Amino acid sequence: MKKLILAAVAAVAMTSSVSAANIVKTAASTGQFNTLLAAAKAAGLAGALGHTKDITVFAPTDAAFAKLPKGTVENLLKPENKHQLAAILKYHVVPARVPSSAAKIRSAEIGTLKKGGDTTIKVRKRFGKVKVDGATVVSADIEASNGIIHVIDKVLLPTN
Repeated sequence: MKKLILAAVAAVAMTSSVSAANIVKTAASTGQFNTLLAAAKAAGLAGALGHTKDITVFAPTDAAFAKLPKGTVENLLKPENKHQLAAILKYHVVPARVPSSAAKIRSAEIGTLKKGGDTTIKVRKRFGKVKVDGATVVSADIEASNGIIHVIDKVLLPTN
């Protein structure tokens, strides 16, 4: 029995050390968020994503960014579009830890870090899938030291 308890404690300790990286480092380690991280850096938000406590990021993959019309990402990465890019990225961040278990069958509006205009995203759970403003959560509850990452298959764009 003691060996079983020690093994469980060791497993928890190993899990804790694995999830000790912040959101930026955790996202970078997967290799599927290069565009998101480049955009966060260009918008001046990478530091905030790495250090802000208790946030949830609905993170579009590189494949999700590739679905945008040709030239969109390149245009947003231009210095003169920094504020627009920052607004789009903030629309993907909720200022609280929101695990997928919080998604209910009915839809709910959740406030994002975006200021002005369209500032909420609609989250709903239907047929066992969590949807966020039309994007599907393809991998949920990736723990980081400062929050949670939910991988989504589409870039969320505010209506204004």
